[in-house]
Amino acid sequence: MTSSPSPIYRWKTREVHIGDIRVGADNPIRVQSMTTTDTKDVEATVQQALQLAEAGCEIVRITAPNLRAAQALEDIRKELHRHKCDVPLVADIHFLPQAAMEAVEHVEKVRVNPGNYADRKKFQIREYTDVQYNEELDRLHEAFSPLVLRCKELGRTLRIGTNHGSLSDRILNRYGDTPKGMIESALEFIRIAESHSFHDIILSMKASNPKVMIEAYRLAAQEMMQAGMNYPLHLGVTEAGDGEDGRIKSTIGIGSLLMDGLGDTIRVSLTENPVNEIPVAQQLAKLAQNLWAEGEHTKSELFPQHQKAGISPFEYTRHPTETLTLSEEVTLGGEYPPRVIVPIGQPISNPQEITNQVAQIQSNNKEAPIETLLLTLRGEEELPHLDTLRETLAGAVPALLLDDTKGLIDQITPDNALTASPTLILHRDIPSGDKDTLLSHLQTAKSQGFHASIGIAAQDLNRFAGDILTAGTIPMVTLTNASPGIHPISEYRELFTAIQQVHLLSPIWIRNTLQDRYEKELADPTSKLIDAALLSGAVLCDGFGNSISVETAATPDQARHQAYNILQGVRSRNFKTEFVACPSCGRTLFDLETTTQKVREHTGHLSGVTIAVMGCIVNGPGEMADADFGYVGGAPGKINLYVGKDCVKTGIPEEEAVDRLIDLIKEHDLWQEPKLIPATA
Repeated sequence: MTSSPSPIYRWKTREVHIGDIRVGADNPIRVQSMTTTDTKDVEATVQQALQLAEAGCEIVRITAPNLRAAQALEDIRKELHRHKCDVPLVADIHFLPQAAMEAVEHVEKVRVNPGNYADRKKFQIREYTDVQYNEELDRLHEAFSPLVLRCKELGRTLRIGTNHGSLSDRILNRYGDTPKGMIESALEFIRIAESHSFHDIILSMKASNPKVMIEAYRLAAQEMMQAGMNYPLHLGVTEAGDGEDGRIKSTIGIGSLLMDGLGDTIRVSLTENPVNEIPVAQQLAKLAQNLWAEGEHTKSELFPQHQKAGISPFEYTRHPTETLTLSEEVTLGGEYPPRVIVPIGQPISNPQEITNQVAQIQSNNKEAPIETLLLTLRGEEELPHLDTLRETLAGAVPALLLDDTKGLIDQITPDNALTASPTLILHRDIPSGDKDTLLSHLQTAKSQGFHASIGIAAQDLNRFAGDILTAGTIPMVTLTNASPGIHPISEYRELFTAIQQVHLLSPIWIRNTLQDRYEKELADPTSKLIDAALLSGAVLCDGFGNSISVETAATPDQARHQAYNILQGVRSRNFKTEFVACPSCGRTLFDLETTTQKVREHTGHLSGVTIAVMGCIVNGPGEMADADFGYVGGAPGKINLYVGKDCVKTGIPEEEAVDRLIDLIKEHDLWQEPKLIPATA
């Protein structure tokens, strides 16, 4: 019998002061954001900083792209003090050490990007000999040391903020564009700081791909532990975008790491008014702190749940499973992408209403259809309507998943269940320790010709594994209701541990339902979305999950839409254009929020295509590491267009840029005409 789910212990980091705010150790997770105004516009920047502080932002970052912007930080700080606002300020520095040396005089913390600071990327492929590499490090030591020494003298803090897409040529050529390269990029700067006995450091490992970001932070924590370091971690998914997509991607990345016990300060990067970032970050912080157990990780227990389940926390490997054929076009499990299960609240006794809803959803969403329809079988009186429903839904959905709450499986007419359309999958939640119900359900499913699905606790799966294997049918498996005080992620990982131990190749159904303990905390739609993205994202990034349902959504179509967006956010499905969009700051050369919306309106239907919308050149080419095309601010009112990391068109007037982007997509044979949505009655 397996033990109870592993508690989530926080990784104990050192305490760092940013003004009066303490970060790390036992302090709360600190929420921060970044202004989007021109830093030289002191009044506008002060007003936005005040708005952020009022919204609950505990640390405000401001870009200092040049010396004049860095000098403006002095007046910004004075004005904030005049408004009796002591929120700590962070200067965001990329290319210019002289800007950093000015900014450190006025703010409590300086963020440097090690891929840009004192480095000019040329994306050149060259081999560095050990001598040449060490010469580069000596040059870096000389360039970075003055800032370290001044921070030490003034009592400032440094954030070593590595970005996946902005690694130096030196790092790229030795380590590649990898999480390992991100870690080494940061360690170069940490070693310089430590050579001066400076330890007031916070570390970040951001990427626009949540999987890359998760792997990088985990590897950073592991390598720091092995090196005897324990610097606080700033968590964030960079260039997450806006709206639901941005919230989902940020939740997947940040939330998964918080559920590992990692994270001391967080920023949710949205291409929106930065005030909108604060409530999302606060929800994630509150959820983590409520779930973190007393105590702390030991060196051998940094990722205990992964160790028990045989999951590598540092690389993504998908768990192998058996397959279930739902239709000629749709197969569940194996190497196939996770499938979308859509719940519908209508009783089976209303087959026409169900059919009408399904028909409308399917006709309007060819690229993201319902792949399995989830219905609850509530009693014998609904059985006569089931055959009618199957007839009316023939060809409309590949499968019906019936939640058999009353144990009526033996009364359901097979009627070629596995060959007729739609295929039937019968689900039963197995009461704790009830082997008889489990075996009866599996044996009847096999004899009647149905696919079987079970909701089961990890310890029961482990206890009854032999019986399941000898039943002669491999069921789809999901978790029964989570235990009080335990997040479902922990119990899913316990389920994985059991599955691995008993060598059961069952497809996994990630079922997002609200537990009783959540009803008050997650009452609003955004909170429910965040909870679903957190659970599904963490499980999928562990390499498990063959189907997903979001049963907390308001409508079946919303449940479908959110499930696909979660799968897109974790890079498991690609049903629409993937946008990598920066959150804007004082470096941005156009109105990023409206421009992103405009680009999306014209190109958002391009499934399988990734487009980066970047406000400036600082992270432009780099953060487009995964993008097919880039729309990047090159000068005020001028846009540069990229194919991958290659700039192919420069100085395009902003009013023409979207059309030129479309032309570029057409040149590369990736353009698709938008599909017309049929009018509904």
